[in-house]
Amino acid sequence: MHCQHGRHFIASRNEDKLASSQFIHYIIEQMRSFDPVQLGSIELFCKAAELGSFTAAAEALGVTPASVSRSISRLETRLGVRLFARTTRQIRLTREGQLYHEQCRQALEQIAEAERFLTGQQKVPSGLLRISVGTPYAHYRLLPLLPRFQARYPQIELEVSIANHVIDFVEEGYDLAIRLGIPQDSRLIAHPLEDATLGVFAAPAYLQRRGTPHSVTELQQHDCIQFILPSTGRAMPWIFKDAQGRDMDFHFKSRQRIHDDVLGCVNWAIAGGGLFQIYHFIAQAAVQRGELVEVLQAAGHRTRRFSILYPHNRHLSARVRAFVDFLIEAVRT
Repeated sequence: MHCQHGRHFIASRNEDKLASSQFIHYIIEQMRSFDPVQLGSIELFCKAAELGSFTAAAEALGVTPASVSRSISRLETRLGVRLFARTTRQIRLTREGQLYHEQCRQALEQIAEAERFLTGQQKVPSGLLRISVGTPYAHYRLLPLLPRFQARYPQIELEVSIANHVIDFVEEGYDLAIRLGIPQDSRLIAHPLEDATLGVFAAPAYLQRRGTPHSVTELQQHDCIQFILPSTGRAMPWIFKDAQGRDMDFHFKSRQRIHDDVLGCVNWAIAGGGLFQIYHFIAQAAVQRGELVEVLQAAGHRTRRFSILYPHNRHLSARVRAFVDFLIEAVRT
């Protein structure tokens, strides 16, 4: 399964290589629609937004603070919006400024990548990579792998946001996200990462006190810890296979519920609070320590898919490609 995923992405990369010349021509055509002064204003604006100061931007680019201020004022006049809220002591991006900065940042990165492609410098991925990832996948999958990625690509800066909410790529400025399932948003590309196996686990003390369930129907007589999905506000059903091997979902009401952070369910189960269905890659360490025991194995081993998400209209930078390739390889081994 993972090998198929890897071949799929390699195929897509080959297609991208074939399209590289088209990408270069696209960037050149886009640049022709801007005059040099306009491009310079955008560069000054982005630098001021990143450094939070006209003076710091001027020093970084070798111009005067007054020229930065005049250039950004002309840009605001042309756009018809305020990009910065100014006080005597500081500048701060407005809402419109935040959205414009994210788009301009991506555009300047694409121009820089086009230059690297033409000069043969695109072989070394570099720059800032911003990733959004859900809590369980972050702690038990992604973070343990990042030292290997950093050792392989020392010129890439990493910024990881660990959260479970639905993100806005443009507004929040992420390069990619790792999420459970396949999103319904047609603006996103979902690349399969892995199908994670689930199991039902409980602490030995709980099983000694309440007994071990031997069928899904027996769960009705047990304390089952329920997880409420932050994206929907609804309880996540437990999923099994019946005696004929068909998929079945187990919906139930519980007096024990955790909202937002699924790791709370894990710790509650370890403490002896009840049964909980969780991914094997999360429970594995606790099982090895003797803190959890898997039950209902005959009805288990259903999977849920984790995917890498990115906007469909965004050219993938070398650092994003490097990260996706690395992660697919790492979770497959």
